[in-house]
Amino acid sequence: MTIDLAYVQEILILVLKGIPTTLRLTFIPLLLALPFAFLIAVARQRNLKVLARVSQVYVSFIRGTPLIVQILVMYSIFPSLLNVFVKSRGIDFDVFGINPIYYAYIVFTLNTIAILSEVFRSALETVDKRQLEAALSIGLLPIQAYRRIVIPQALVAATPNLCNSTVNLLKSTSLAFLMSVQDITAIAKTEAAFGYNYLESYLVIFIVYIVLCSLVQVFFQLLEQRLSRYKRGRNIAVKSENQPEYFVDARKERYHAGIEEYS
Repeated sequence: MTIDLAYVQEILILVLKGIPTTLRLTFIPLLLALPFAFLIAVARQRNLKVLARVSQVYVSFIRGTPLIVQILVMYSIFPSLLNVFVKSRGIDFDVFGINPIYYAYIVFTLNTIAILSEVFRSALETVDKRQLEAALSIGLLPIQAYRRIVIPQALVAATPNLCNSTVNLLKSTSLAFLMSVQDITAIAKTEAAFGYNYLESYLVIFIVYIVLCSLVQVFFQLLEQRLSRYKRGRNIAVKSENQPEYFVDARKERYHAGIEEYS
């Protein structure tokens, strides 16, 4: 079996045109999911009765069903239900004329919210609860305490898992072709069907996804390095708690240096 290099070059040019669509399918749902996922994580961590139970059912439902089933339900059933609702209200609107990419945004956003909520919840658990209690005791509002104390530390712990979730979402967008979205996979499959050059087409999208996922991982590595100062600060605080001699003021430092007597 030989590989048609000329066709590989041709299909690569076509596939590259689908990269913007793939990136939109990745980062728009990701950005939309971040605030909702964080709110769900906070609700479950603080055990807010109603909201915590509802979010737990939602997360269990999303995580317990395959993504491909969610896509098929969204693309096959939801438009029909929406059309019935529109007709019942007497609204003159062609539901079936909606661009399928919007359905893709919805299903990927709902799926990402469930996944990221668990990522944020586990990250919030790494932050000592006494820090939040101390912040509230000195008069900070809960929003201020989370923004200044909890979130910076939790973000460091969440970065590796956030990277994994983003990479998985990027790879999952390949299923958008089931909704007739012209992403990387859809373009390659369509072009390959004309000449049955599936080997070359799949090889091209294999390489393209590797490159895109590698770039995402590099970005999160740089982000983790940028945020590492919070991690270093937390490690110093833990070390200081275990070894009180690290908690010294200027007078005690001068005492150890033999400059003056420490009292």
